[in-house]
Amino acid sequence: LYLAVFSAVLGNFNFGYSLVYSSPVLPKFKGPDVDPRLRMDTEQAAWFGSIYSLGAAAGGLGAMLLNDLIGRKLSILMSAVPSTLGYMLMGGAVDLWMLHLGRFLTGVAGGMTAASIPVYISEISHKKVRGALGSCPQITAVFGTLTLYALGLVVPWRWLAVAGAVPAVLMVILLTFMPSSPRRLLSLGREQHAEKNLRWLRGSQYDTQAELRNSPSDSINTQARITWAQLAKPIYYRPILISVGMRFLQQMTGITPILVYLEPIFAKSNVSLEPKFDAAIVGAVRLFSVIVAASLMDKAGRKALLYTSSMLMFLSSLTLTMISHSTPCPPDPAPHNLTALDYSSNNELGSVLQLCHHIVDCLLGYALGWGPITWLLMSEVLPLVARGVASGLCVTVSWLTAFALTHAFTHLVDGYGLYVPYLLFTVVCVFCLLFNATCIPETRNRSLEEIENYFRTGRTFTIDRGHPSVQPSRTSK
Repeated sequence: LYLAVFSAVLGNFNFGYSLVYSSPVLPKFKGPDVDPRLRMDTEQAAWFGSIYSLGAAAGGLGAMLLNDLIGRKLSILMSAVPSTLGYMLMGGAVDLWMLHLGRFLTGVAGGMTAASIPVYISEISHKKVRGALGSCPQITAVFGTLTLYALGLVVPWRWLAVAGAVPAVLMVILLTFMPSSPRRLLSLGREQHAEKNLRWLRGSQYDTQAELRNSPSDSINTQARITWAQLAKPIYYRPILISVGMRFLQQMTGITPILVYLEPIFAKSNVSLEPKFDAAIVGAVRLFSVIVAASLMDKAGRKALLYTSSMLMFLSSLTLTMISHSTPCPPDPAPHNLTALDYSSNNELGSVLQLCHHIVDCLLGYALGWGPITWLLMSEVLPLVARGVASGLCVTVSWLTAFALTHAFTHLVDGYGLYVPYLLFTVVCVFCLLFNATCIPETRNRSLEEIENYFRTGRTFTIDRGHPSVQPSRTSK
């Protein structure tokens, strides 16, 4: 099981790596020594930072079809194609269009993995370790960002792109030998193959029949004939709305623009340490935070970590808003540019260090809850029949939101300063608290079938084998 999860989450490593690729390289494209054909102005830099999210939305749409058409495992494998092509284009770029197209293609790969890997992991994992393993996509994504920041200290930008292709190739080699999802095989009526794969995942002494009985093929086959009319039933629309809402709020907390423009943000704050070192330190803090979250996922529960995460982000965002508003940079003679290196140095050192401290706090809060748990809950609460399509929908909504926010971030900061986006993120954190309190169920130590039964019956996790509500096609509840 751990080997299969490791093989899959190499795709998330690539996702985290490619997401923040723009952070260390954008200052170089703005510098005086760059090839004139690759020099970027404000608008081009905004597109280079945000077009990844547009590609990820396209990848999410593709995963909506591929997850159910060819399966979760093959969907993950397919993501290596746009990923490798994208890195080749960026590594050998001689014009701006190659940089933008390459970044878009790595975004497509990121969207495909974001929609497929959490579903694959949740379907192969035992319920006792599903929480910890379900946070592995976020852990490896954060490790990917940390690797990019660390390599960015010493490796030229072209070789950064070349290095990004290595995890994708390794993922293809390892994942080829891993089993497909037993639950998906059951949905296809391939019971013997499902039992064989489950025994490989659990061990030769494990009672696979007991687990397979909790995923009755009759029920799964009945669900496979779902119609648009059935989507109006609570068992389907409630978990889909919860998943879409979580992914929307996750992006509205501002995590993507902060990560994409992390070095320029630190440069704007005039920290005494070089921005690239600050970014690497933040990457290490995020990695530590998600590891802590993974260790607590199956002990403290999902909702408790989400409350903690929301409060930390709210307090740090509110503080950042007040600091940024009370110590604004004076206007420059020329229009201000977020991605330039020559920022005003008029902020007091104490306020600057305070600002950076709270940026780290905000990212730490996100990594404790709304980062890893959103990935996990999406794969837990979505019903099997809609899991492939709905996970793709969630990722598409998530990255369209990220694209709009990331593209607007540069212009908001140039026009009004950092305090305006920070204020928006503060308000969103309040909605995160309310959404967790009213909409999200606690799924700790629950099987996927018990979670599905919760939405089918209204409020009960316990499965009544003799009750007709076990067959979802016969009841609106």
